[in-house]
Amino acid sequence: MTMRFHRRKFLLYGSATFVTSLLLKACGSGDTASNTPTPAATASPTTAASPVAASSGAGGETIKVGILHSLSGTMAISEKSVVDAEQLAIDEINAAGGVLGKKIEAVIEDGASDWPTFAEKARKLIDQDKVVTIFGCWTSASRKAVLPVFEEKKHMLWYPVQYEGQECSQNIFYTGAAPNQQIEPAVDWLLQNKGKEFFLVGSDYVFPRTANTIIKAQVAAKGGKIVGEDYLPLGNTEVTAIITKIKQALPKGGVIFNTLNGDSNVAFFKQMQGAGLGPDKYPVMSVSIAEEEVKAIGPEYLKGHYAAWNYFQTVDTPENQKFVQAFKAKYGADRVTNDPMEAAYIMVYLWKQSVEQAKTTELEAVRKAALGQTFNAPEGKVSLDNSHHLSKFVRIGEVAEDGLFKIVYASKEAVKPIPWNQYVAETKGYACDWSDPKKGGKYKI
Repeated sequence: MTMRFHRRKFLLYGSATFVTSLLLKACGSGDTASNTPTPAATASPTTAASPVAASSGAGGETIKVGILHSLSGTMAISEKSVVDAEQLAIDEINAAGGVLGKKIEAVIEDGASDWPTFAEKARKLIDQDKVVTIFGCWTSASRKAVLPVFEEKKHMLWYPVQYEGQECSQNIFYTGAAPNQQIEPAVDWLLQNKGKEFFLVGSDYVFPRTANTIIKAQVAAKGGKIVGEDYLPLGNTEVTAIITKIKQALPKGGVIFNTLNGDSNVAFFKQMQGAGLGPDKYPVMSVSIAEEEVKAIGPEYLKGHYAAWNYFQTVDTPENQKFVQAFKAKYGADRVTNDPMEAAYIMVYLWKQSVEQAKTTELEAVRKAALGQTFNAPEGKVSLDNSHHLSKFVRIGEVAEDGLFKIVYASKEAVKPIPWNQYVAETKGYACDWSDPKKGGKYKI
């Protein structure tokens, strides 16, 4: 395995990037070892592959796949756990006989929380290691950084994290939520149950700003009101000014929609509590805080606040009981599962099913076979849409004293994805369909 645990300057990948990032810096010394992925076999250097030669990773005794996440830097706390989930799926598949009679060999690379490094490592996995697919990225910035590589090489990325939508690539399969499967249902629930006045808090880069563009349009359409909007640079913990603005804009209480990421969340929730802004009058809805982050921040600061996801560890399905038990058995009884981990786990199985249906790892054949794939996931039965996005169950959870989520809302069935947002004027009326070459990534409905 090739890893470089260096820290480059934490860059903001500007242009059209959107970051659905993660949170926090330390999970405690007890989790450090269990979060470190098991080393994969080191691939020997080879000559660069042509775009059509990408399936050569299946030519030997194993089928090589790439895993590309941040194992160091700001995002490591969350992405290490996603790697753990992907490796669990690979281990289970290998124990059951592998894929096409061959074992899966994972080649793991560290994106180091640095967007140019992600692009560099994606190219290395494709050209040098000749993997047949890559499971990877967390932030939209990292995904946008690698997208040109996958388009140039006509290769395949499976991406496991909720994001801002407004993208539909032939080279990416998105197993996290689109906005209509997370952000929009959360806004609707808040309007119906918590109030009409919203204060928007976010980190200052494109994902929070794009998410808030959607939220502002939706709140206005539904008769609500945005009373304030403020941003912090990524990692900034100076939240006192934002707390003051919230108190001024919502003197009697109101809804706070939180798209903060990184260390800012630790300071934000602690100072909210210190200022007496509790969830009874100032409920916070977060879209990047899951079980792993609650554990790191401290449940005492988050109890009574909310998060919107498609999966929580507390989902009551036989598949989830099996998933949680298997994960804890492999990595430790004190570990927790969360939404991005579940999305990462199921995407490995969806890729496996696609390869088996295609009877080959050849990229175009697998791409076609992937459309319509279904899987009995821990969250419920999901299916892969022609837009390369998954149908997903929508859930809203309230943080409980034990750090897990009490589910207060769940959709009765899986919600179909809408990649191009219908509240944003520029994309209203557009859709995506990769089963029809005349439609492709964006067409007018």
